[in-house]
Amino acid sequence: MRPVPFLIVASFVTLIVAFWNRNEIPADIDYVDAIHSEPSQAPTRKPGFDVVYNDTTYRIEPEYDYDITGLVVSYRHHDGDSRMHRRANDHLNMLDVCVIWGTNTANPRLDKLAFWNGIFTCNVQTRDDLAWQAFDMYKLSNNHLISDRESIRDQVTDVRIGDQIRVRGYLASYTNAAGGTRGTSTTRLDTGNGACETIYVEAFEIVKAASSGWRQAMWASLLTLIASLVVYFRRPYRPYSASA
Repeated sequence: MRPVPFLIVASFVTLIVAFWNRNEIPADIDYVDAIHSEPSQAPTRKPGFDVVYNDTTYRIEPEYDYDITGLVVSYRHHDGDSRMHRRANDHLNMLDVCVIWGTNTANPRLDKLAFWNGIFTCNVQTRDDLAWQAFDMYKLSNNHLISDRESIRDQVTDVRIGDQIRVRGYLASYTNAAGGTRGTSTTRLDTGNGACETIYVEAFEIVKAASSGWRQAMWASLLTLIASLVVYFRRPYRPYSASA
């Protein structure tokens, strides 16, 4: 096979494989110091307040000041015009993000665990007994992030698996004028329905972005594929002639 067609095929195959694995948790992560600490939670003096988003008024009832730094293991962006959010008239919930911290970051077999978000839940499973034994379910939380600020809503669109993030704001319940309501967990020791933290976000930061070999391979193979196709189609046409 000639060099250029070979590059096209090789880069295309690499792109598919890398894209499929782009959200794998990196095997080697350089953790920030704050990720080893428990989330900070304290009673708040912040009174209830109203916000308006997408022509809907929401009543926010802060319960605790909250500050969490964690490793993103799963997430789900929400569109307020789709499915349950539309029926509940909930345009405020912009992202569900599942994070881990503390001893879970020291799990040497973290990459053997599979995490995924449902509509309102974070799930984890593995067939690796050692990975499961080293995992602490009480150092994982699914966070419903809500905000009416476009600057914050824009920031959370950049979240990727393996990012280390910091979220500051209030654990809060909220309601809308149509009667829809959502509460919040106030402890990391609960599980099941209602165990998610609802956070009205005052500040959001990707403290350290993920460094994923698969993601780097995906972009490198995409660039190689594009360049190879350009070279291939810009070369002079040479009719093929078979030897007698």
